[in-house]
Amino acid sequence: MMKKFMDQGTTLFFWFSGLLIVAILVWFLQYTVGQGWSHISWQFLTTPSKEMDAGGGIGPELFNTFYVMVLSLVFSLPVGLGAGIYLAEYAPKSKITDLIRLSTESLASVPSIVFGLFGSIIFVTGFKLGFTILGGAATLTLLNLPVLVRVTEEAIKAVPFAYREASYALGATKWQTIYRVVLLSALPSLITGINLVAGRAMGESAILVFTAGLSVSNKMLDFSLFAPGETLAVHLWYVRAEGLVPDAEAIANGSAAVLVLVVLLFNLLIGIPSRILHRRFAGKVG
Repeated sequence: MMKKFMDQGTTLFFWFSGLLIVAILVWFLQYTVGQGWSHISWQFLTTPSKEMDAGGGIGPELFNTFYVMVLSLVFSLPVGLGAGIYLAEYAPKSKITDLIRLSTESLASVPSIVFGLFGSIIFVTGFKLGFTILGGAATLTLLNLPVLVRVTEEAIKAVPFAYREASYALGATKWQTIYRVVLLSALPSLITGINLVAGRAMGESAILVFTAGLSVSNKMLDFSLFAPGETLAVHLWYVRAEGLVPDAEAIANGSAAVLVLVVLLFNLLIGIPSRILHRRFAGKVG
């Protein structure tokens, strides 16, 4: 009787915890989007911001947000995924391997502002890049690499070893097994890790204040790596903290709503197709 009561109580607690998290998320979305929805328009999304006059938009900042995020993923994904695969499948058990894991875990816990100061010293001053999109993306790469490495390693280790044995029994090589079986089985966890670092890149401000700057190019779509790279998160902080425009509060609320919706939409567009592909390939493997 006691065991049944404990089982029901634990189940109710987990259900309550899950529903509480969902309720907090719904409240957060409703509040943030509700505050800024009235200010969102096509003009707001496509016109440049203004320093002194009312009616400015977020067009260049919105473009820079995606541009910096994509560049940081281009830089970090090959190294992060490759290092994670090496640690999970190839690295021998040794003190050096343990030191690498300890280093990645330590770097993952470093505050972002420390990375910002490091990027300012190395890229802005040392390499004389100034406040540029390239410097911001490179520093974001340093922030995201430890997370990618750990997520990739843990996702690959979670794949049952029986999958590997079945692949070897069919004559596949080690790399063919990793590429065609292990990575596909670990795909949902890998996509979750990529979504995590992409969301951090979209919402990061401390790093980009020190490396990408507080200004934007005078072009709407400036693909130059050496252009100033104020993103939407940085613009939101700047408008709320030091903005001189009369409608600073409305611009900040609209920017916050757009940023939340962009991150949510990005996660849905990446997460749902990846799960569909995983189920399809899992059916073939099974």
